[in-house]
Amino acid sequence: MFDALVVSKDEDSGKTSAAVTQLGLEDLPAGDVTVAVEYSTVNYKDGLCVGPGGGLVRNYPHVPGIDFAGTVEASDDDRYKPGDKVVLTGWRVGEAHWGGYAQKARVKADWLVPLPDGLDTRAAMAVGTAGFTAMLAVMALEDHGIKDGPVLVTGAAGGVGSVATAILANLGHKVAGVTGRPETADYLTSLGASQIVSREEINETVKRPLEAETWGGCVDAVGGAMLARVLGQMQYGASVAAVGLAGGAGLPGTVIPFLLRGVNLLGIDSVMQPFDNRVRAWKRIASDLPMGKLEAMIQPATLSDLPQLGADILQGQVKGRVVVDVNA
Repeated sequence: MFDALVVSKDEDSGKTSAAVTQLGLEDLPAGDVTVAVEYSTVNYKDGLCVGPGGGLVRNYPHVPGIDFAGTVEASDDDRYKPGDKVVLTGWRVGEAHWGGYAQKARVKADWLVPLPDGLDTRAAMAVGTAGFTAMLAVMALEDHGIKDGPVLVTGAAGGVGSVATAILANLGHKVAGVTGRPETADYLTSLGASQIVSREEINETVKRPLEAETWGGCVDAVGGAMLARVLGQMQYGASVAAVGLAGGAGLPGTVIPFLLRGVNLLGIDSVMQPFDNRVRAWKRIASDLPMGKLEAMIQPATLSDLPQLGADILQGQVKGRVVVDVNA
């Protein structure tokens, strides 16, 4: 038997509830590889899944947790053997398939990535899906060429923004971190941000299709109106890697930044990345993310903390990376 955070749904009322309970291996869904989970994280999607509305959950009962890292316990696939350290992000784990909020998980071998040298399982989940997404965004900016000048990171105090800030600064770029919480300025500076920009400062600039060419690149973890505003502030030929929808899926702007300034809008999807790109991103994380700065991002948690943390992240109250020790 093992512990798991299970979300259940009352068929009569439609209400959902989450509680730590015990399961057996026979309860796990089908898969090629059984993993002894060590750490998971809390992401925005997890908040939706754990919350009272059930969010993105496809079936009940359900174990949320959209990523995890641990040790292979049993495998029907030759690529993975007992004792191998692995990490998983994406593939609708924690939404359509049971995820990381349990001490055991069973998944398809194709969904896993070998943990690269330089990362242990705790560090991998300090990075997690958010950090993996941040690295994909940085790689996309590099592929299109980062211009001279500061690189803007919106939602900089969140999971994606925190890791993107640390990576970009470590690579030698000047980073301007956008935050709506002034109290996070010292935190962002500790990650390497050389400039702190208030959310109001971005939102209150002149509302024209094109403004002064300011940013040499951007990792946008917010979307919506802020993304539309930022597009008009990019340098000629610069790129915006868009990863988040916290500000909404709409884009209330015009095509002018694309036509007259050659701005590139790069959409980043971390869910179903090809295996080779996932391996490349995790190796880059191990080499280019300053591990010492990970500790400043970490907020430790246990399975019993998750219902409250799910609500907190939906309200924008979580700073950095929540690392869930599922065995604590």
